Amino acid sequence: MTGVAIVYSSGNGHTRTVAEQIRQGADGFPATRTELIEITAAQLGENGRWRDEDIMSRLAAADAIVFGAPTYMGSAHGLFKLFLEAGLTPWLNQVWKDKIAAGFTNSSSRSGDKLIALEQLAIFAAQMSMVWVGVGDPPGGNYSETRDTDVNLSGSWTGLMTQSIGDRPLATSPHPGDRLAAERFGRRIARTTARWMMGADAFPQQPISETESRRRNVDGPDEWRRFDD
Repeated sequence: MTGVAIVYSSGNGHTRTVAEQIRQGADGFPATRTELIEITAAQLGENGRWRDEDIMSRLAAADAIVFGAPTYMGSAHGLFKLFLEAGLTPWLNQVWKDKIAAGFTNSSSRSGDKLIALEQLAIFAAQMSMVWVGVGDPPGGNYSETRDTDVNLSGSWTGLMTQSIGDRPLATSPHPGDRLAAERFGRRIARTTARWMMGADAFPQQPISETESRRRNVDGPDEWRRFDD
């Protein structure tokens, strides 16, 4: 059984809808357990910092973490950025090292500079020493018969991009193609995680704390060569 955690924030409910579609796709893959974890303003402390030990424990237990946030003003949702900053704690001891990671974002425009938000998520995952998974489907939306049922309509591979049409009700926005793309993305993440975890026993996680890294640097290159991590 592999565990996939989908952690996200949502301003108006559209990103939550995408998260639910990703979960549906992941749940459809055999022996996969998924959970949705929403980042909310109620989790902020008096100092404006995000903190929730229960969520961090659940993420530490997951085999894969999918990060999602709407794109606002050319950047990821500010609330979600506060959650990312709290990643310093697991970063210090590489708690999330070698977990599968993926990301998604939504905005009301087809582009909306969503790539910047995905880059933020991918860079964060790289800093956490995670293994990033992108979208696996060819692009839709680039031929004369294009419809809003096309998969990967935005032609994004770094992560999933979806569009919420501003004058449509939440029940029909994002459009069918993006919902299907999200479902397929979830299945891809679950499949990749299962494939990755098949070798986990033979090649277990080998985190290096910041303190240990500094010690080896002080002792010199030969000290690093003593380890296979």
